[in-house]
Amino acid sequence: MRLPLSAGMVLLGVTLGGCSIPLADMPLVGLPANTPARPATPPDYLPVHDLPAPRDEQVLTPDQQAKLEKDLIAARDRQASGAQGAQRRNN
Repeated sequence: MRLPLSAGMVLLGVTLGGCSIPLADMPLVGLPANTPARPATPPDYLPVHDLPAPRDEQVLTPDQQAKLEKDLIAARDRQASGAQGAQRRNN
């Protein structure tokens, strides 16, 4: 009776102990060759002022946006009617 209980406690301890290692301290196994190295000291603050590059694409015109909305509504209605038809066949 004591042996299974002791073995279970040891297994639980090992399992929970494995969860206590931070991911940042894990060895870098399986990363691509061109992965940059981690900095020796982490930055003090997050780079909140670094903005992404401006987009090359233009914003949709109102006509394009209206057409896209109508297409999405039509697709949603087709899916809803298809789901209702499948539900009726299953009942």
